[in-house]
Formats: sequence, C-alpha cells, structure tokens
Amino acid sequence: MSRMTTSSPEAVKRLLENMQADLRSLSMECKKKFPPVKEAAESGIVKIKTIAARNTDILAALKENSSEVVQPFLMGCGTKEPKITQLCLAAIQRLMSHEVVSEAAAGNIINMLWQLMENGLEELKLLQTVLVLLTTNTIVHDEVLSKAIVLCFRLHFTKDNITNNTAAATVRQVVTVVFERMVAEDEKFKGLTEEPPAVQGNSNRRSVITLRPSAKDAYMLFQDLCQLVNADAPYWLVGMTEMTRTFGLELLESVLNDFPEVFLQHQEFSFLLKERVCPLVIKLFSPNIKFRQGSSSSASSPAPVEKPYFPICMRLLRVVSVLIKHFYSLLVTECEIFLSLLVKFLDGEKPQWLRAVAVESVHRLCVQPHLLRSFCQSYDMKQHSTKVFRDIVNALGSFIQSLFILPSAGNTSSTSTPATTSPCAAGAGSGLITQAAFEYRGTWIPLMNVSVQGSAKATYLEMLDKVEPPSIPEGYAMSVAFSALLDLVRGITSMMERELNKQEQEAATREEAEPDGPPQEPKAREVWEEMVRACWCGLLAALSLLLDASTDETATESILKAELSMASLCGRLGLVTPRDAFITAVCKASLPPHYALTVLSSSATNLSNKAKNIQCMRTLLNLAHCHGAYLGSSWQLVLATLQHLVWILGLKPSVGGVLKPGRAVEGPSTVLTTAVMTDLPVISNVLSRLFESSQYLDDVSLHHLINALCSLSMEAMEMAYGNNKEPSLFAVAKLLETGLVNMDRIEILWRPLTAHLLEVCQHPNARMREWGAEAITSLIKAGLSFKHEPPLSQNQRLQLLLLNPLKELSNVLHTDIRQKQLECVLQILQNQGDSLGQGWPLVLGVIGAIRNDQGESLIRTAFQCLQLVVTDFLPTMPCMCLQIVVDVAGSFGLQNQELNISLTSIGLLWNISDYFFQRGEAITEELEREEAVLLKQAQDKGEPLNRPFHPAPPFDCLWLCLYAKLGELCVDPRPAVRKSAGQTMFSTIAAHGTLLQPPTWNIVVWKVLFHLLDCVRKSSSTADKEKIESGGGNILIHHSRDTAEKQWAETWVLTLAGVARIFNTRRYLLQQLGDFFKAWEVLLDHIQSAALSKNNEVSLAALKSFQEILQLVTPIKDTDKLDALAVMDIPPVLMESLQGSGPGRPLVRSDSLAERLVQRYGVQSSLPPPGEELDDSALWWSAWNTWYRIGTECTRPPSGGTNKLVFVPSQPFLTALIQIFPALYQHIAGGFSMEDLKKLGVILHGAVSVPISSDSSPFILPSYTEAVLTSLQEAVLTALDVLQKAICVGSENLQVMYPAIFEQLLLFVEFSCKPPQYGKMETKHVANAKYNQAEWVALNYVPFAERSLEVMVDLYHKTACHKAVINEKVLQNIIKTLRIPLGLKYACPAESTWKLAVSSLLKVLSIGLPVARQQASSGKFDTMWPELANAFEDFLFTKSTPPDNRSIQEFQRNEAIDVQVVQLISTEILPFANFIPKEFVGRIMSMLNKGSIHSQSSSFTEAEMDIRMREEFSKVCFETLLQFSFSNKVSTPQEGYISRMALSVLLQRAQDVLRRYVEDQRLSGRCPLPRQQVTEIIFVLKAISTLMDSLKKTQPENVDGNVWVQVIALYPTLVECITCSSPEVSSALKEALGPFKDFMQPPVSKVQNGES
Repeated sequence: MSRMTTSSPEAVKRLLENMQADLRSLSMECKKKFPPVKEAAESGIVKIKTIAARNTDILAALKENSSEVVQPFLMGCGTKEPKITQLCLAAIQRLMSHEVVSEAAAGNIINMLWQLMENGLEELKLLQTVLVLLTTNTIVHDEVLSKAIVLCFRLHFTKDNITNNTAAATVRQVVTVVFERMVAEDEKFKGLTEEPPAVQGNSNRRSVITLRPSAKDAYMLFQDLCQLVNADAPYWLVGMTEMTRTFGLELLESVLNDFPEVFLQHQEFSFLLKERVCPLVIKLFSPNIKFRQGSSSSASSPAPVEKPYFPICMRLLRVVSVLIKHFYSLLVTECEIFLSLLVKFLDGEKPQWLRAVAVESVHRLCVQPHLLRSFCQSYDMKQHSTKVFRDIVNALGSFIQSLFILPSAGNTSSTSTPATTSPCAAGAGSGLITQAAFEYRGTWIPLMNVSVQGSAKATYLEMLDKVEPPSIPEGYAMSVAFSALLDLVRGITSMMERELNKQEQEAATREEAEPDGPPQEPKAREVWEEMVRACWCGLLAALSLLLDASTDETATESILKAELSMASLCGRLGLVTPRDAFITAVCKASLPPHYALTVLSSSATNLSNKAKNIQCMRTLLNLAHCHGAYLGSSWQLVLATLQHLVWILGLKPSVGGVLKPGRAVEGPSTVLTTAVMTDLPVISNVLSRLFESSQYLDDVSLHHLINALCSLSMEAMEMAYGNNKEPSLFAVAKLLETGLVNMDRIEILWRPLTAHLLEVCQHPNARMREWGAEAITSLIKAGLSFKHEPPLSQNQRLQLLLLNPLKELSNVLHTDIRQKQLECVLQILQNQGDSLGQGWPLVLGVIGAIRNDQGESLIRTAFQCLQLVVTDFLPTMPCMCLQIVVDVAGSFGLQNQELNISLTSIGLLWNISDYFFQRGEAITEELEREEAVLLKQAQDKGEPLNRPFHPAPPFDCLWLCLYAKLGELCVDPRPAVRKSAGQTMFSTIAAHGTLLQPPTWNIVVWKVLFHLLDCVRKSSSTADKEKIESGGGNILIHHSRDTAEKQWAETWVLTLAGVARIFNTRRYLLQQLGDFFKAWEVLLDHIQSAALSKNNEVSLAALKSFQEILQLVTPIKDTDKLDALAVMDIPPVLMESLQGSGPGRPLVRSDSLAERLVQRYGVQSSLPPPGEELDDSALWWSAWNTWYRIGTECTRPPSGGTNKLVFVPSQPFLTALIQIFPALYQHIAGGFSMEDLKKLGVILHGAVSVPISSDSSPFILPSYTEAVLTSLQEAVLTALDVLQKAICVGSENLQVMYPAIFEQLLLFVEFSCKPPQYGKMETKHVANAKYNQAEWVALNYVPFAERSLEVMVDLYHKTACHKAVINEKVLQNIIKTLRIPLGLKYACPAESTWKLAVSSLLKVLSIGLPVARQQASSGKFDTMWPELANAFEDFLFTKSTPPDNRSIQEFQRNEAIDVQVVQLISTEILPFANFIPKEFVGRIMSMLNKGSIHSQSSSFTEAEMDIRMREEFSKVCFETLLQFSFSNKVSTPQEGYISRMALSVLLQRAQDVLRRYVEDQRLSGRCPLPRQQVTEIIFVLKAISTLMDSLKKTQPENVDGNVWVQVIALYPTLVECITCSSPEVSSALKEALGPFKDFMQPPVSKVQNGES
C-alpha cells in the first residue's frame, strides 16, 4: 500500500477501529484460559483510545508506543494456541502494513516469530509475516535482520514440501530486498557526501565499518552465502543448520545478475567477488576439468565428487556466464581461466551433456559482440596471453567438424538410429527429405530450430530441477554450434559496421569542425582487425564445410549471408587476404563445377547443387550489390564470375544498358534447368540492380569496377574487328549504367569511362560505334542535368570535364557520330542551356566545328543549335564566351553549303550586337573582372596577354571581333551574303558605335572599315564582266546585276555609303583620334576612286557618300534627323539609306546607356561642348581638293574623236557633284580665294556643257516647249547663289569675288544665243534627237541662260555699289553681254530671251547709272558709255526683222518695250547729261532724233506701213527730246548746246515735212496721199502741239531766242495746210494751231527784252 492510503484520515480511523476490534477479539478468546493476555488486551484498547484522543498525528504516536501496542498480540502468540496465534499474527501484519512498528517492537516480533519457528507453528504465516515486516519498512538491520533471514532458511529445510518451496521463494525475495535496500540507500546518499577514502588492506571486518547500514547487511549476507557454498560456517547468519550448494549457487547467481552495480560501485563488494566468488567457482569446476570420457562408465547415477555433477556444473556455468557478462572488467584474469575452461569443455572427450551445456554457454557469449571484442583486446592482443577469442572460434569450428567425423561419440541417446546412415541411405525415398539437415560424406545431421537468431536461449542450462544429466537429441549440439557461429558473425560484423559508420561520421563532423585537426588514433580499428584476423580462418573453414554440407535453402542462405558479411567486413577493414578468401568461396560455390574458376572437387553434382549454385550466385550479386565498396581488387573475380553467369543465362543488353533475357539462349542449354529458368528474371533484375548499386561504392572500388568493365569491353572490341557477328555490348552497356548511377561523383570515373567510350565511338563496327555514342551522349546529358553538390554552376571544373568528351567527338569522322553529337548539344541547350556557365566555350566549339565537306544536314543541325543559343542563352553565358558566339556565327555565315544559313547567321550577328548594346554595362563589368584576372595570370607568367585587339578594352574587343567577322562576310563571293553583311555591319556600327571608347574607333576605322573598303575596291575593279546566265537553279537575275562586276558594284556602293555614314554620324568622336586627318584623306581617296569609276551606279553613290560626309552638322537624335535631312535637300535615295537601321529591325536607342558609359569612362560623347567647334579647315580643304579633282576629271571632254564608247558622266552624277558644292562651301568659305572660284567656274561650266545620251534624255529633259531647267542647271545656279550669299554676308575682302561671279553668270547668259561645245563631240539639237538612237543630245540652254540672267540682275541689284563691281567694270560687261541678245532681237533662239534681256538691262541700268554718274570723275565707267550707246542702238534700230506672223497686239507689246527704253533714257540719262560724256549724249540725242522722225523702215511695203509705224515710239522720242531741250536743269553750256541743237533740228525737220506735205497735197489733187505720208504729217502736227505745250510750261528765260524764231516761222506753213482733204490731218492741224493764241501778245519794248 502506498503511504497515502495508509495515512489518510479514513484509513487511520479504520486502523484504530480494526485494532480495537482485534484487541476485543483477543480479550474474548483469552478471557478464560489466559487472563493476563486479556488484561493486556483491554489496557491496550484504553491505550489506543488515549493515543487517539491526545494526538493529532495518530500514526506517529502509535509508532512511538508500538512496543506497548504490540505487546498484547505478542503475548497472544506466546499462548501457542493456533486460533489466537493466527489472530495475533494478522493484527501484527496490519500494524506493519501501516508502518507503525518501531525498531524495538520489530525486534520483539522477530524473537516471537523465532520461538514459533522453533516450535514449528504456523510456518507459512511466519514466512508471510517476515516478508511483510522486511518489505514494508527498513527498520530491521543487523542481528535482527540476520535472525529473520536464518528463520526463512531454516524453514526451507523442513520436511514439508510446501513450506520448503515457500521458504525458498521467501529466501530469494528477502535476499533481493536486502540488496534493493542497499541500492535505494546508495540512491538516497548519491551526491550528498562522497564515500570515505578506500580502506587499505584486506580485513573485511575493518572495511565493513565504512559501509552504511543497508550496505553492511548486504555485504554480510553475500559474504555468508559464499561461506555456505564453500561449506564453511557463516559469520553473520548465526543459527543456520543446513544448506545445499545448488541453492547457494542459485542465490549467488541471482544477486550477481540482478545487482551488478553494487559490486562495481563498492570496493568492498568487488573485493568479495575477486577473493571469494572466483576461487570458489574454479575450485568447484575441478572435477569437470579432470574428467575424461570413457575413463569410467558413464552411468547416470550421481557421481562422486571427482566426477562431473550435472546440477552443479550447469549452475557453475551459469554463474560464469553472469560473471563474464557483468564483471569482465573487474575479473580479467579470472575470466581468462573461465574461458579456457569453457573451450576445453567442447572437447570431443568430454561427456555429451557437458559439451552441450558448454556449447550453450559459448552461444551465450557469441551473442555479445562487445564482450568478444573485450576478449580480443584483453587476451588476443596481449603478448603473453592466451588467444582466447581465436580459440573460441576455432573450438566452435573444430566442434562442428568433430560432429561430422565422430557423430556418435558419447551419444548414448541416439543408439536407436545410427547417425552414420542418412535417411536416404536407409531407404526412405529421395525427395521425402523434408527435415533441414547437413549431409557430408555420408554423415547426415538434422538441423533443429534451437533459438531465435541473436538470442542464446539455452535448453540445458535452464534445467535447474534436473539432477541427472539429460539425454541430448541428435543434431542438437550441431544446431546450437551452427547458431552460435552465425550469431558470432552477425554480432561482430554488425557491431563493427555500426562503429565504423559512427567513426566515419565523427571523422566527417570533426573534419568539418577542424579540417586540419590531427586524425584520431585508430585504436578501435586495430582491435577490429585483430578480431578478424583471429577468427577468419576458423570461420571460413567451418562455413565452407557447412555450405558444402547444407541441404536446406534457409541454412544455405544463412551461411552465405555470414560469408558475405565477413567478406564485406574484411573489405571495409582493408584485410585483403581474408576478403578474397571469402569471396572466392562464394564464387566457387556459385558456378557449376565445370565453369568453376578453379578446379573444385565436389562429390555431389546432383540437381540440388544447381539450385544451390543459383543461390550462391544470387549471394554473389548481393555481395557486389551491397558491399561492392569493399570488393576492391576482387571486382575482377566477381565480374569474371558474373560474365560467365550472363553467358550461361544468355542475357542481352537493352536500352539504358540494362540486361534482359535474350530471345534465343546461347551456350549449352544443358546447363540450365527449368527450375533455374524461373529464377532468370530475378537474377537479371538483381544483375541490373548491382550496377545501380555501384553508386554506393567508394571511389577506389568504383575504379576497380570501371577498370574491370573497360578491360571486358576492350576484349569485346577486339572480337568485333573483322567479325560480322553481333558485338558484345555487355561491358559498354554496363559502363553506361554505372556512369549514370554514379553521377554524384562522376568526376572520379569520368576520364577512364569516357576515354574508353570515345575509342568505342571510332570502332568500324556501326552497332558498336552507335552504342559508344549512345553511351557517351547519354552520360553527358545525364551529367549535366544531375543535381550535383555543389551545383555545376559553382563547379566549373566538373562541368568542363563533363563536356569535354562532347568536344572530343568532333574529331570522329563518322557522320552518324557527329549527328548524334549535335543532337546531344541541342538537347543540352534545351535542358541545361541556362546553367552551362564555363561550359559554353566547349559547347560553342562543338557547334562551330563545321566544315564545308560535312554536308548540309550536319550544318543545319549545328545551326539550329546556334540559333537556340543566340535567341535564348546569351544572357546566361559568361561574357568571355560572347566572342566565341560571334566567331561561330561568322563561320556559319562563311560556309558555302547552304546560302539561307549564311544569311540567317548574319541576322544572328545583328541580334548578338543588339544584345551587346542592351546589356552593355553588365557585359563591360564582367569582362573587365575577367580581364583583370587574365592579366594577372599573364604577368605572373611574364607573357603578354594573348587576346585579339589587345590594348582596347575587353568590351570594345568584343565589338571589334563582331565587326571583323562581318567585315569578312562583306567580301564573301556570294552577293546576297555581302549585301546582308554590309547592311548589318553598318547598321550595327551606327546603332551601337557609341559604346566604343574613342581609342577603339581607331581600330574600327583602320582595321575594319578601310580594310573592307580596300578589299571591295580591289574585288570590284577585278570583277568579271561576263554575263551570268542565271543565279543557280532557276533564279532569274535582273539585268542590272547580271555580271559579277555589277554585283560587286552594289557591294562597293553599300560599303562606301556605310563608311561615309559612320564618318558623318561619329565625326566628333573620330576627330579626337590622332590620325583623323589621315583617315579623312583615305576616305576621300576612296570616294574619289569610286566617283571616277566607269560605273554609273558606283560613281553616283560615291557622290552621295561625299555629300553625306559634308553634312557634318552636329549629330541629331533620330527623331529630328529626317527633318534635318529634308532641309538639306538631300536626294530621297540618300534619305532612305540614312534611315535604314539594320535588316528589318527597329533600332533600339538607349541614350541612357550611352550616358552611363560616358560617366563610366569619361568618354567624350559624340557632341562637342557648346560653342567649341573643332578646327576642321584642313579636312574641308582636303575635301575641296577631292571635289575639284573629281569635277575636273569628269567634266574634261574626251580627247578622242566621236568614238561611241566614250564614257560621258550621267546627269544625275553631275547634278550630285554640283549639289555637293554648297555643303562643302559652308566649311571652306573662310579661305575660299579667287583662284578657287576660278576652279569652281571651270567645273560649273564644264558640267553644264556635258551632253546627255539620247536614250536617257526623255527622263532628264522636259519636252522642248517647256522652259524648265534640268536639275543639274538648278544645281549650278544654287552653287553660285550660295557663293554670292556668302560673299554678301562676308567680310570686305570677299567682295572682290563678285566680278568673277558676274563673269560666270554672263558666260551662262551667252548660252542663250550660242550653246557650249563638249570637246569635239557632235551633239544634235534636242528637238531633232531620236530617243532610240545612241547619240548625244545637247540640252536646251535658253531657260538656263535666262535664269542666269535673272540671277545676275538680282545680284547686281545688291552689289552695284561695291568697289570691286565698279572697278572690274561689271556693268560694262553686263551691257556687253546683253548686247548679243539685244542685237539679235528677233533672231534669238527664243523670243523670251531678248525680252528678258531688255527688262534686265533696264533693271541693271536703273541701278547702275546712278553709280556710274557718281563715279564719273574716276573715269572707271568711261568705257561703259560707248557700249551702252551701241546696245541701245542695236536694239532700238535692230537689223533683224520680226517674224511675219506677228499680230497687232504683239507688235504693240514689242513697241511698248521700245518705249520703256526711251523712257529710261528720259529719266535716267538725259536729266544728268552734265555727268555724262558729251559724245554719249550726242549719240543719244541723235538716236532720239532718229526715233522721232525717221522712225519708219524704208523697206516696209505700203500695205504694212500702217502696222509697222511705231507712232507711240516716235512720240515718246520726240517728247523726250523736247523735255530735254527745255530742261531748266541745264547747268553747263555744253548741255544747253545739245538741247538747242536738238530742238533746232526738230523744228527744221517739222518745217520740211509740212512744206513737203503741202507740196504733195497740191500735186496729188484729188488722189489721197500714201498712208505713210499722212501718218508722218499727223505726227509732225502732233509734235508741234506738243512743243507748244512744252513752251507754255517752260520758264521763258529757259527758251532760246532762235527757238522762238523757228516756232513762229512755222505758223504760215501750218496755215497753208488748211486746204488738205484728210479729216485726220485736219483735226491734228486744229490741235496744232490752237496753242498759238497764247503767244499772240503785243510786242514789248526791246530794252525790256534785252538779252533773253
């Protein structure tokens, strides 16, 4: 009961009630016979009540007074009355169970019990009471305790059987209680106080003093037990009367077994163990040691002492087992003796039962491997010690052998069935053998199931009740020995493997913690090795024998398993000899005798053997499978065996290298029985798993395995040479399989594995080769997709290792292998493209390893791979590989098997460049990091860094490689490739050139661009002019591309345009390079040679490029570019080329990137700082010289005659050439000199003079009737316009150029009347040219000349006052030139010309005459006046006749022009006569005169007269004359003279006309006068009236006296005319006579009139 239940209030209450009830009962019983007891009982009741009333803790109070409380009951027992005694014992037990008994009371109780015992009363009740007393509390010690124990012993030896047994049980329990108390006490004091120091010396009396109470009791008890067994008197258990040795040994065994810690922790007890127990055991063993079988009859009666006695012997062995198990460490020497004895007991001479019990004991040891290890450590490994462990194993082996040899020795029980004959031999039908058994050379031993594996459940060691030695059934000893053997192997192998594993783990963790720490001393390992060395021979001998003899599958399995474990263990420990021995044993057993590797002599070759062979084979596979790691060199052995097996079983390799049963089984079918056939799938499965399990092998074993497979494969290859039979692919398949499962550490086997497979790939036998390639590509793919630790991305070395064989495959010439290789690459890209990392160069190398002789399909596959790389994987590869991608893409461009691939690969190059551009910054950083590393390596080696374009930064080099590659493609023999490459290259440079650093541009310009231009120029000039019929297949070729020369021309055009564009857009960048001027010159040289090439396409394009490099305005963003170009008048063709941006792709523009690069490198971007124009003059002068050279060359007329094959430059070409000038001039205006102007003039003149070929004229010329300029002529005028505008805003000194410009323009004006000549070429007038004939046509120059004239007038308008214009007599030259059309007038090629000439003259004079007058004194205009007079005269009185079909209106219009001229004279010349030379005025006057009167042409016929008379003209002439005559501005006598002279001439003429008219009138009578004369008279009359008007308006003092005289003299003549008959004359006359009235005044005195 627990304390709680006994101390709860209810329990206490019940206790008090029960006690009172007990006492009442007692007093009742004793009332009559035993009054004292009654009284005691009654006073007891009172006592209890008092205690209950007075105390709160009733139990404590009871315990205090327990002696008194118990007294009545003790007295009751003393009555010896059974009923009373029982009542009292029950009451006492109740008190005990409530623990209310004090020590004193307990002593009293024990004494009372002792009396009862001596009286033999209530024996069972006594035992019960003792037990309750001792178990419920610990108050009983020392003598009281020993008395209680002796009491129990005494009861054990009574005559009563029940009492005996109960007492025996009680003794056992009491002994246990004593030791349990000690354990509890130790527990209680644990950690409180340390035990006192160990007492020296052996006196147990002294040593006991140091023990605590419970320990002391236990010590005394154990010591006395030893005394008793040894048949000596006890020290403490006083009062013992008898004792048996068997019971004593049992008690000793139970204490030792149950409380080992007591003996291990307390020195006193250990001392007892060594000094008392061991000597006792050895002494008791002696009869067994000396006894020999057969020396006396083996009667089964209890033997005299010297004969072995089963009960004691068996108990001794049990004690020994316990001693060895628990106290081995204390009793090393003693155990050595015990073990040696044990081994001896297995001898064949010992009695059968002794051997059986000994084997059982040995079995007990065998299941404790740690113990075995200790034996080995303590004995086998010590120098002078018995080799105990070895002896145990050997003894077991010998024991087993002896059973086969002497089966019946001492076996009395088996006489009924002689063991020498097997049941088969006894006639039982074969096949009825159901019992498991061993059979060896006719000895048949059945096998029993003796114990569960791993536990030594003994039969005979447990027969504690037997006195006689039992009879041992046949085969029992064998079965136990067999179990012991297996358990021993199992135990030590599993223990060692556990510890090895643990050790490996610890080593691993230790390495992690302190990688450089010293390796641990392999102490344990030495022990293990020693253990194996000690036992392997014995084990192998025994196991081999048993394997040979076994007829039971399970037994065989166990034996094989044991051999296997041993082989594995030896392998792990590196013990080669024992390992190979065990493996050889299994190998031998697995092959039928005639396949055995070594000759195997076996008497039995019946069917069971074949099954056993298979079983062994499975074990062998299992061994290789599970323990391959420890096979090492034995792999050779195992694989050789397996190879035989595969051959015997006829297995064939299939996909993935797995072996499957073939269709037809080769080899001697006799070998295979149907029984075996059913096992086939299992075996082939295991065989597969074997190679899978190679993943668990360690590296060395794996190498052994691979080497073995490689040598097998080499043999197979040898066999396959020159042999059509199916080659043996077993080894290749298995290499593949092994590689696949060992991916996690593929590194260690990769080289030998792939080196061998590469050899296989070159084998002439296609099947073999195919398998080689299959294996190698599968391995590479698997290797790359495997999740390695660390991942491949962090383990570059491994990755390169894996990819290397792929590269090696490129050296194989067989196409099937290359195809497989490329397919593999494609799969790798699809699956692992993202993670190839450092493997890229290798993969790209494989893709790029193409040759033109390889055929299209291979190239196509390879190209697919490349496309995949460029579209998906550029961002994932290290930037160092980008250059390789460029090279590979380039090589696909250059291959000539498949044009489409070449073109597509150029597209890829564009994509790549785009990628470079977008990821510029990242690529730059990565490349620079790598560069730094490489540079350092190179410096360490003292070599220069080996990299193309080295000094340039790495990112730039990448671009340079790209450009260089494109450059190569630009001169490919195929035009399509050239074109595509050219476009791509220039687009790339245009789009992404900003990323390059300035110095790199140097390389771009010289190594890439100019190099390319040179190549193209060379190829173009040497290209074939033969016509190409069709372009391969049935492609039609356009006529403009049907010769190689024309195709190269296209390339030249593209290239030149591209380079020029770069020079234009990147000029500011390029100009910072040192040799920009030199580059510029080279470029100009290229432009010049192209412009002068005899190919219209090239020459025109060259000019476009020239034009472009002159448009060097500050570069603009794309968005503004087009408008800017439009403003510049760039021809649309050029516009397109400027806008192009790569093959059909939008251009990605990332200004931010350019800016970032600027920040990064401080690169000067392509814009100059504001306000800081670079000094370019040298460039532009160089350009001007080039332009001049081109112009001179192409406008120089051919020297020869009219050869049709002469090359005449085309109009668009000339137009473009001249259009270049304005752009160029902007840049050279500053230094443009007269000489340059002259040069320009030559070229402009020359260009305008070039004729065009009639077949192109319809495209260039307008129809003849339209007066339109050709674009060339427009350009020429634009050029001059640009010049004059520049001079206009320029400095003074520029103005000296004006005259030259005038000169040039005047030259052009002359073209209107006489077109220019082009050398000696005959040109036809355009109107007469026939378009379909090859002849040269001169242009219609009139519109051009007229436009030139207009331009000139404008210019003069602006520049008339300029010094140079005045000094160089420009006005005179203008007049001189205009005189030509003016003089020709109606004879001009176009009527518009002279009209324009007149109006121009008028405009010029209106500006020029005032200037001339101002400068009159300087004499600079003196020569001009005669020219002017000539011009007027040639025009006003022209010699050419007007066309006949002129209408009145037209005549009047022309007359109006003449009138305008006269008006000019009247307004601009005559009023300023005093500034004008006299002769000139004289000529003018005479001209006016002539105009006034002799205005009609004498040659006119009468009929025309009315139309042709220029009446209006004459009138104006006359009026002018008059106006001039009366001018009051006459300031010099000279002028006055002229006017007087003019007037008098006029009046004179009037007088003549009138007189002649009157005369003729009179003569003609009625006949009317000719119209001409009538008109004349009318005119004169009108003139007179005009004169009169003038006189009236004029101041009188301005009129000369003579005039008056002449005027008045006219009057009579006028009057005479009145008689005329013509009404027109009459009305005119009336008007003439009217004004005379104003002059009719009375005469004034002469004086007043004086000198007027």
